Amino acid sequence: MTRRNGAGLLAATALVLTAALPARLDAQNALDAARIAAGAPGEWLSTGRTYDEQRFSPLTQLNAGNVASLALAWSADLDTARGQEATPLMIDGALYVSTAWSMVKAYDARTGAPLWSYDPQVPRETLVKACCDAVNRGVAAWGDRLFVGTLDGRLVTLDRKTGKPVWSVVTLDPKGNATITGAPRVVDGMVVIGNGGAEFGARGYVTAYDVATGKQMWRFYTVPAQPGTETEPAYLKAAASTWFGEYWKQGGGGTVWDAMAYDPALDLLYIGVGNGSPWNQKYRSDGRGDNLYLSSIVAIHARTGTYAWHYQTTPGESWDFTATQHIVLADVVIDGKPRKVLMQAPKNGFFYVLDRTTGALISANNFVPVNWATGVDMATGRPIERPEARYYKTGKPFIGSPGATGAHSWQPMAFDPKSGLVFIPANLAGFPYFPDPAWKPAKLGFNVGVDMSAGAMPANRTAREAAAAATTGALIAWDPALHKERWRVAYTGPWNGGLLATGGGLVFQGSAAGAFAAFATTDGRKLWSFPAQTGIVAAPISYALDGQQYIAVLAGWGGVWALAPGTLIDKSGPVRNISRLLVFKIGGKAVLPPAPVLEKLPIDPPASTATAAVIAAGAEHYGRYCGVCHGDAAVGGTLVPDLRRSGVINDAALWQQVVHGGALKANGMVGFGSVMSAPDIETVRQYVIKRANEDKALELRQAAARAPVYGK
Repeated sequence: MTRRNGAGLLAATALVLTAALPARLDAQNALDAARIAAGAPGEWLSTGRTYDEQRFSPLTQLNAGNVASLALAWSADLDTARGQEATPLMIDGALYVSTAWSMVKAYDARTGAPLWSYDPQVPRETLVKACCDAVNRGVAAWGDRLFVGTLDGRLVTLDRKTGKPVWSVVTLDPKGNATITGAPRVVDGMVVIGNGGAEFGARGYVTAYDVATGKQMWRFYTVPAQPGTETEPAYLKAAASTWFGEYWKQGGGGTVWDAMAYDPALDLLYIGVGNGSPWNQKYRSDGRGDNLYLSSIVAIHARTGTYAWHYQTTPGESWDFTATQHIVLADVVIDGKPRKVLMQAPKNGFFYVLDRTTGALISANNFVPVNWATGVDMATGRPIERPEARYYKTGKPFIGSPGATGAHSWQPMAFDPKSGLVFIPANLAGFPYFPDPAWKPAKLGFNVGVDMSAGAMPANRTAREAAAAATTGALIAWDPALHKERWRVAYTGPWNGGLLATGGGLVFQGSAAGAFAAFATTDGRKLWSFPAQTGIVAAPISYALDGQQYIAVLAGWGGVWALAPGTLIDKSGPVRNISRLLVFKIGGKAVLPPAPVLEKLPIDPPASTATAAVIAAGAEHYGRYCGVCHGDAAVGGTLVPDLRRSGVINDAALWQQVVHGGALKANGMVGFGSVMSAPDIETVRQYVIKRANEDKALELRQAAARAPVYGK
């Protein structure tokens, strides 16, 4: 049972916010704090619709009785074939959406007519600093302005009517390896933005800028600096006692690359803090300490940027268990009492319900199978770890469940205040954590302290099939009051889309397999489905114009699962990317063009003649520098070239021009000459040749097994 804020409290909240608005803001702003807090039912004003990030639309025109008549109203093809992760905004009859490479586009929300387009001209070589594709998760709005964070670290302000830049500020050190993929949030006349880059040596923080001028109002760091180099506030001094060794040399991590939520009545901004840099705590903090505020939910006094409280989900984080996943605020009745709660289902597999005023833990149960811990100690709030999970202490590999992609990644969940259920896009996928006793940091590539080559998928068919069978996905309906699952929809693979709940008793989600579907809130029955021709990972929205309810979603397969898992990529569905904005309504008449035929080049490598030692060296270099984009064990998708099928492996000189010299840096493929010598790079080619020959032989065996046998 849940209780939603009444109209009186909503009006009071709006009044408080309006009174707090700085005088410098334009009084005629079409969008202000009160409007976001109230959440005009027919619009979508912020990435989570309202400050509480519930992703719930109160619109009821679409329901279980008529959703079967939902059809495509219009679509718009995008000009980039990378992953699309943004949540659109709908304001005053216009749809605003960011796309890959941090571009922003505006459309007439009724017809799909383009209004304007903005390209921040992100240098394509920036991609080497991004762990998980050239994605962007959305824009923020305030008055007549839009705000977008760019992959290369800028916060850009656009005129909402024209798309013209108003001001821009660089939020990151251009010489560093941090990036921006998350959506900004606007609170109290300030636009707040974080960044990513923990795998590349970043130190995490969020920054608030004046919406009118771009002036920095405050910056909140999530991990302490090198002792003695900065005058730090008390919360960072307290954190420093939980760190050891020379942690600052690798940045520490703790980047705030996605989740934020805001309670205007408490003036608390809640941020989700990311993983450590590197993952392996042995190399980050001498293998000890909680390492605050990694993998934590932190509450900040929004007006001043000062610390209020924190809750750490994974002390001493060592598995890429970020707490940057979607944060939802709600008023929920628990044990007969109304509670102001904060809810999160982070990567580590536990669903947390906290008192959002104090940070006190209310419940924490696992929503997927978990093997790194047996539960959460309710007295201390700490996970009850299994000793074998600390792979760097045992010196033995640990096959973690969940793995580094998380039981729940960035794809937003949704909360329905009518049913009291939270809907989670869950991944059921493990990850092999192999300790790397010889690891050294490098200035390019993943710096995680784990031996990626040792954990690569073997050529053995049986092992591959076993791993694939254990890798699935689910849409889980979770009851936060009773802290248990109510129902689930099973998916063949992970990395399915973010969620939308509506007042009509519907839950909308796209899948990696290319279907966009509506489910019944009560029991998960599939009520409607649309073939989108590509995987959908972004979250939908709903809006209304002229008495008609619409559903909009950004389609386009991408993100880390479309790049890194190698042979498991196909487990989730089609690997092609067709980037489009899709908009639906009852009685829509639009039709998509035929899907292009996906054709793969044959695997036709030269013979493998290198020694075992050369191939082993190549595997090590590939695992560290190449696999995150070109796929585990050199099994690639279609967002970037599948190296097994590339003709470049047949030409040693051309291989050096690309991999050493950066001949294709304009496509995002920079040169790696600063971290690998020419002989090192040749070992990578030899490793890819060996892998290509293995998989060519496997394909031939599979083809022979499928061939009909005559005469019997």
